[in-house]
Amino acid sequence: MTVMNLNPLTDASLAARVAQDIPDGSYVNLGIGKPTHVSAYVPEGREVIYHSENGILGVGPNPPAGHEDFELIDASKRYVTAAPGAAYFEHSDSFAMMRGGHINIAVLGAYQVAENGDLANWATLDEKFPPAVGGAMDLVAGVPLIFVMMRHVNRDGTPKLLKRCTYPLTGLGVVNRVYTDLAVLDVTPDGFRLVELAPGNRLEDVQAMTEARILT
Repeated sequence: MTVMNLNPLTDASLAARVAQDIPDGSYVNLGIGKPTHVSAYVPEGREVIYHSENGILGVGPNPPAGHEDFELIDASKRYVTAAPGAAYFEHSDSFAMMRGGHINIAVLGAYQVAENGDLANWATLDEKFPPAVGGAMDLVAGVPLIFVMMRHVNRDGTPKLLKRCTYPLTGLGVVNRVYTDLAVLDVTPDGFRLVELAPGNRLEDVQAMTEARILT
């Protein structure tokens, strides 16, 4: 497979697209990797309170180069700032927020998503990449709305949106919406349903890069 004839979004554009769907006043956990970029694109006029599982509520934007607080990082070990009114707490309190339904949305990365909403994002079958459970299993169990943000295909062009996941599962039927560099898809009882295509792409080309059927 190849993505040569497709027009993928940049990571920045994908993060901005995800941010558009986060309502004003939401409490949001951003997963490790690409999802952390979402915090830089809060639409004007909205307030979003970002949570990091290592113990911050009120994660602010990245600090300017040379102004980092080396003791203030998020779960991705990325230097961050604290928004006005931010709070710090230990892991047990942070995970109680996640498990107890106090976070509105989690934006997570993924290795694979199945058409029934199954999520695989903590381990592959490649021994070169050690498993990394983190808090994803707690988030999918306790957060009511799960967004996945990822590339549509692997580096070798193989699909990541599948009929059934082949990697170890993080959660069963937990994903609500998938944002890829090629399309936005809702997970419905009937499978993936197209919300929109990234500009410059055709459905038939995106379908060719997707194992599962895309409904319209």
